[in-house]
Amino acid sequence: MKAVTSVLFLLSILLFVGAIWNSLALKRPGFYPPKQVLKKRAAALAGVGVIILLVSVILSSF
Repeated sequence: MKAVTSVLFLLSILLFVGAIWNSLALKRPGFYPPKQVLKKRAAALAGVGVIILLVSVILSSF
């Protein structure tokens, strides 16, 4: 069970890093995906990261 929670924590961290990466891409000029796509992608990554983080915290409490 400990391995599962560790993997979920790592996955949530990676999702948060991806959300930050896409948020920072909004500031860069000449970046290909339109800003709306980057905003939706960053929000989706952060949302899934929060959900997985909550699941991993709940699993680690057992």
